[in-house]
This record gives sequence, C-alpha cells and structure tokens, in this order.
Amino acid sequence: MLELHGHQLIGRGTSGESDDTFQAANPATGDLLPTVFHEASAAEIDRAMTLAAEAFVAFRQTSAEDRARFLEACADEVEALGGQLIETAMAETGHPEPRCVGERGRATGQARMFAQYVREGSWVDARIDLPQPERQPLPKPDVRSLMFPVGPVVVFGASNFPLAISVFGADTVSAFAAGCPVVVKAHPAHPATCELVGRAILAAAEKTGMPEGVFSMVQGRTNAVGVGLVQHPETTAAAFTGSLRGGRALYDAANARPAPIPFYAEMGSVNPIFVLPGALKERGEAISAGYIQSLTLGVGQFCTNPGLVLGLESDELSAFVEGAASGAKGAAPATMLHAGIHHAFVEGVNAMQHRSGLTLVGESGTPADPAKSEAACYVFETDADGLRNNPELFEEVFGPVSTVVKCPSPSDLEEFAAQLDGSLTASIHGTEEDLATYRGLIDILEKKVGRLIFNGFPTGIEVCHAMHHGGPYPATAHSYFTSIGTRCIQRFVRPLCFQGWPQSQLPEELRDDNPRGILRLVDGEYTRDAITG
Repeated sequence: MLELHGHQLIGRGTSGESDDTFQAANPATGDLLPTVFHEASAAEIDRAMTLAAEAFVAFRQTSAEDRARFLEACADEVEALGGQLIETAMAETGHPEPRCVGERGRATGQARMFAQYVREGSWVDARIDLPQPERQPLPKPDVRSLMFPVGPVVVFGASNFPLAISVFGADTVSAFAAGCPVVVKAHPAHPATCELVGRAILAAAEKTGMPEGVFSMVQGRTNAVGVGLVQHPETTAAAFTGSLRGGRALYDAANARPAPIPFYAEMGSVNPIFVLPGALKERGEAISAGYIQSLTLGVGQFCTNPGLVLGLESDELSAFVEGAASGAKGAAPATMLHAGIHHAFVEGVNAMQHRSGLTLVGESGTPADPAKSEAACYVFETDADGLRNNPELFEEVFGPVSTVVKCPSPSDLEEFAAQLDGSLTASIHGTEEDLATYRGLIDILEKKVGRLIFNGFPTGIEVCHAMHHGGPYPATAHSYFTSIGTRCIQRFVRPLCFQGWPQSQLPEELRDDNPRGILRLVDGEYTRDAITG
C-alpha cells in the first residue's frame, strides 16, 4: 500500500510548498477524505514545465521500442496498484467497483494498443520525394517529411473518467507515444486516485530509463493552476475533457499567449437520437429499452449521453415514449461524481420542469437522496413547437435526463438537425429503406457530428484505431482531431520536412533502406520497400 502525501510530483521529486490545501469528499456521504492536498504554486508549475522541456531533448530521440516498453511498463505499474487504486477511485467518485475495474482495464489496454501502434511505426506518415537533378528548367531536390513531436504537453484530468480519461488516459498515453513529455493537472474531485496513478507512471519511467521530467503532475482546485500551465512558455499543446465553460476559458487562454498553442478541448454535446418509422415498427420496444440503458449508464455522466430523441408522430412513437417512461421508472437513482455536478444536474432538471410545452412523462420510481448526491432518471416529452420555443433543449444537461420530440413531418427532423450545435455523435435507428428515404437528414447530420451511429447508442465508446471521438464546435475545439483511438496521437505532432539531407543524418523512417519496414509514400505511391538504385 502506498501512503499518500498530497504533494506535487515534479520529475523524480515531490513538493508541497503551498499552505493552500484542499481535500476530496466522498460524494455518497459528503465526508471529507483524509489526505490533504497542496495547491500547486506558480514556482512548482514552472519547475514541472521546465523539467519537461529539458526531458524533451532526450525523450524525442528515444526509439519506438523504448517508448513502447515505457507504455507497457506504465500499464503494468497501474495494474500493480491492485485494490488500493480501485478502492480509492470508488471512494472519490461514487463509481461502483465493476465500473472502476473496467476503466482500469480500458486505460491499460489502450496503453498496450499504443505500444504496438508505435512499434509498427507507419503512423509517422513518412513521405519521400526523390531528387531529379536533371529536371528542366530547375532540378528537383530530395524532399522527405514525417510527423515530429511538438514538445511538452499539458493534460487535464477529466472528472467523469478518473482512470480512462485522466492521469493515464488517452491524452497522456498518446503524447508519450509521440515522444512528448507530459505534465498532468490532476482533477480536484479525485486527487488521491490521480496521485496513485501518477506515482505508478513515475515508477515505470524509472524502470525503463526515461529522462527525469518525462512526467510530472500538479494538484489544484483553482483556475489559476490550469491557466498557469496553459500559459507557461514551455507548454506546446494541451488536452482537456470537461465542460464547455471550462474548456472555452482555457482555450481562450491558450490563444491569448504571445505564441498561441493548440488546445484540444472535448466539451460534450446533446448527442441526438433519430428514431425512424421502419425501425419503430420493427423493434420500437427494444430501442426504447436500449435508450434508457444508454441514458442511465454511469448515472448519465458521459459526454455521449443521449439528451434528445426525435421521431415522427405515430402510434409507434407514442409506444416508444411509454416504454421509455416505464424504463425511467425502473431506473434506480445513483450517486453522481461530486456535489458540484449533482447541483448543476438538479438545477438543469428544475429548469426543464418549469418550461412551457415540456411534459415530464417518466422518472425514477424511487426518490433520489440529495445527501448522497444521487440523480434520478427523467424523461420529458414535447412537440415540434415545444422544441422551437425552448432552444435550451439543444444544450447538454449533464446527467440522466433526456427529451423526446414528436415531429409532424420529415421536414421537421431536417429543420432540427440543421439547428443542432456541433455534437460528438448522432444515432439513427432505422431500416435500410429508412436510410434511403431520409437521405436528406443524414446529409445534414454528416456536417454536424463526429460519429454517426446506425441502430446503436452513443455510450460505450470502442477504443480502437478507427474511432473518432470529436466533432464540430462546441463539442470540441478542433473537429479534425479525436481524443480516443490511436489517431489521437496526431494532436501532439507536427510535420517536419528534411530537404537535401545525407542518409546518415535522417530519421530512420526516412532513410532509403527503411530499416523499420514501415509504410511510406515514395514518389506518390505507398510502399514498404527500400529505395534502391
């Protein structure tokens, strides 16, 4: 068992010089947890970022195999924390044990996936245009390029995934894979979980010979810590998962710097579901049950939670609503992550209950206990005019609450799809015939979201190479990039071009003999072959 100290983890050392301290609370009881954590000072932030910049010189030159072994060692060390990590995460978040165990598995699994991705190596997008010295009127030079790590990366731990999107989440893992040192801003709602995982990463770094400063972590509950990290001159990129308000404030800080940096914010969305007539006739009851399961998964605390359902007025849609109301009644209230999230959820539901044209059709049969930060499930219903008169319904309420909209015509579905803000996902339940009939709706949604789901639900993201977890603003700050899946490594690299360089001084990936055997674009054609002649 590791004894928690509540200090900053700065390189191989610790620091707790500030007298400004805080404690996490068990959301199910409201009781303060025992460890006292120190707010990071400006000097501690500076030391962490300076060490990261110094580490980048050596870390960017490590081999793919070295970085892969580091990622695998991190996964091993996180697993070696055993029950202490699971129990700590449960106490700080209210998550049940299976959820915490599953999250740990997702975190370590994605680290090992990235290790293999780095070993394979083609992700660097190596491109080679061979010289043509005899070309007229001007010779063509030898031009070669690949993706190069940007430098120290700041990662903000997410409140809703204390293991999978936090200290050792995809942001940290992909930055390490790219060759970037990482400084994590621990989430103040689960600081002990963060400390345990941070110390595991440091143990892995020492065992695999990584340079000091490849990883640091600072604690803090104030905005000053986050802004200080983003604005530090050694920070080259930052990644955040959280609220629109928090993400936008940090995004603005990143762009207000003398030298702006990319700030990759994933800020959630309403994630609409469109239930089309063919699917409702075939399996309306099953869709209704799946919708409630998705809505209540993790107490509705997913950025992909389905907050809006739209369909055409019909007996089948009315039956769908009845099924959803029944499912909501059977959904037991559960503890949310912390008191702040619970308070915002209660306020959001209260506001919905007072909106004209909106009817509460289903809620948990058991009352929620506010002393335990519990959230009940709520399903509202409205019509097309109700949605037009309540544009707030297009905005996310974080938690298990959703609204079903009964529309009189297909044109209403297209109208509302066009009014959607950028969203992480949109789901369509239909038949192949529905897809052909409602092609106009799909064309609109393709411009609005990062992931289109057919006959499925948005929660339960598969961590894989093809996954895109992003979307147009305000779902994310940069719709081109994902925060889940191996493509997320692209956030922390930039193209670097070498012109006219000798073979001995080129990166391995760009040398003629292609010692790593990666896939490269050579004179416009993809090949793994060495360049001869």
